[in-house]
Amino acid sequence: MVTFLPADTFSARAVYERLYCARGNMENTIKEQQLDLFSDRTSATCSAANQLRLLFSAFASILFDALRQALHGTRLARATAGTLRLRLLKIGAPVTVSVRRVKVAIDSAHPSAAAFARVHARLPG
Repeated sequence: MVTFLPADTFSARAVYERLYCARGNMENTIKEQQLDLFSDRTSATCSAANQLRLLFSAFASILFDALRQALHGTRLARATAGTLRLRLLKIGAPVTVSVRRVKVAIDSAHPSAAAFARVHARLPG
């Protein structure tokens, strides 16, 4: 890697870990935004519709970051948005809505039932 940082200030390892790896993580974030959160779907002829799609994608990214924070300490804490969507959100469960609550009855044999319960307990509100 070519850099113009002074050699006596930064070691090669520090440059690699702080700058180069951070760039790779940002590229992975952009790829996740495009593939898993569908921010590349701006095919409408109206620019307002495309802007709304991008806004929804950005909002979904914020929600998935909150899910990852709630999953801290689990195997899903560093999962991609696509994996979280498949394991936590795309589940088959009956939903009962009453005046004061929404009840999701997950089967006890569901492989991610514990992670779902953990997220539910850690999310505010």
